[in-house]
Amino acid sequence: MPELPEVETVRRSLAAHVVGQQIVAVDVRRSDVVAAPEHGEMFPMALMERTIEGLERRGKYLLMALSDNLWLVVHLRMTGRWVLTAPETPEPAHTHVILRLSGGQELRYTDPRRFGRLRLVSADGLALCPGLSTLGPEPLDPAYRPEHLAEALARRTTRIKALLLDQHVIAGLGNIYADEALAMAAIHPDRPASSLTTDEVACLYQSIQRVLQAGIDAKGTSFRDYVDGEGQKGAFQEQLWVYGREGEPCRRCGGTILRAKRGGRSAHFCPYCQV
Repeated sequence: MPELPEVETVRRSLAAHVVGQQIVAVDVRRSDVVAAPEHGEMFPMALMERTIEGLERRGKYLLMALSDNLWLVVHLRMTGRWVLTAPETPEPAHTHVILRLSGGQELRYTDPRRFGRLRLVSADGLALCPGLSTLGPEPLDPAYRPEHLAEALARRTTRIKALLLDQHVIAGLGNIYADEALAMAAIHPDRPASSLTTDEVACLYQSIQRVLQAGIDAKGTSFRDYVDGEGQKGAFQEQLWVYGREGEPCRRCGGTILRAKRGGRSAHFCPYCQV
């Protein structure tokens, strides 16, 4: 699933090309990827002749600002992609929505598993949009400080990995970057959140920031489906400490990386130096 660095990379790669362009045609192939408006035929009508005024990100959500105070809210979920391409480029399988732009290019939404959702909302309704309205703070926001993380962890007996994945607690972290941040901070994913010392919380805060920024700098992590808005793969998979490295040596201590199931998700960690 695209996490904060991947969605931010998609945002940046698209913004340079689509902001200021007008949507001149809309082709919806699968109406079930459109969450709102509920009647699929209203979706293309609402988008027609709108100008793309900006692209923003909130957690794992991509937000497209359109003219006349309308927003297109997108969650890519597991396999969703937005790719800008020339109209003559062959369409990949599972292309569900195409926005044709005034500059002659097409913005194509593909999603093999169809878990992603597109939702049109008014500016007034954006704050109440399902999913968005309950998101926690942005971890890369300068206003987000170690004390905010400490407050979120205090008196919580939940495993620290599970708490980092809770989008109400902190927005944008998923399996990859939660595992990587915990590995960098040398914290075991099964530790109760409230058991972390003040120094460990500060270290985890720094690790979250470092790993997310490194992911953005590398343009995301590509294993199977993820590409940016220009169809390019990311490179952060080459820098991973633990995620996807089961059975390989730890980059810090040389111990063997383990993978364990926790609540239906996998946790990758070093049992020797993560305590």
